[in-house]
Amino acid sequence: MSATSTKEIIVNGLWKNNNIFVQLLGMCPTLGVSTSVENGIGMGLATTAVLLGSNVVISMLRKFIPNDVRIPAFIIVIAAFVTIIDLSMNAFWHDLHKVLGIFIPLIVVNCVILGRAEAFASKNSVWDSIIDGIFTGLGFTLALVVLGGTREILGAGQLMGHELFSADFHPALAFILPPGAFIALGFILMIYKWLDQKGASSKA
Repeated sequence: MSATSTKEIIVNGLWKNNNIFVQLLGMCPTLGVSTSVENGIGMGLATTAVLLGSNVVISMLRKFIPNDVRIPAFIIVIAAFVTIIDLSMNAFWHDLHKVLGIFIPLIVVNCVILGRAEAFASKNSVWDSIIDGIFTGLGFTLALVVLGGTREILGAGQLMGHELFSADFHPALAFILPPGAFIALGFILMIYKWLDQKGASSKA
């Protein structure tokens, strides 16, 4: 692909076609683990690693996988990388692994990863699939960090364990609870839409 096309892959993954802000995919881990920035980074980077690995392998094997069994084949490849990430996190980042819990194995059925395998990696070169995997994953991580940071600040008055306000500040604990995830995400999506429309109008 040309440099322009590579730029499009990057912009689409990070912003224009962001899996959470635009497509609303991967809502289960997005709403389930985004109680803090640290959780968002951990889940996002784990998903990025699986995206990168599965994209590369599927792109390399795309001409050898029969069309009739492509989805089961993709899932097997994805499951292999999820197992590697799960065991690695348990060994080297055990505390974070305990916090993320079942959401790490559930990466196997994350529609973000299977969607990129089907829509992109199975149809494009290895290099383009690498770029797509990295920046789609980083876009997913960005969304988790923004949502986790918003909930952490409003729900606990902290950011990555550091107190941000005086003792007079009363955090809205609802933002740490599941309903707060929906409320925070709704406002973030509204701001995203406003920024996107503002950027489009400025280019017109």
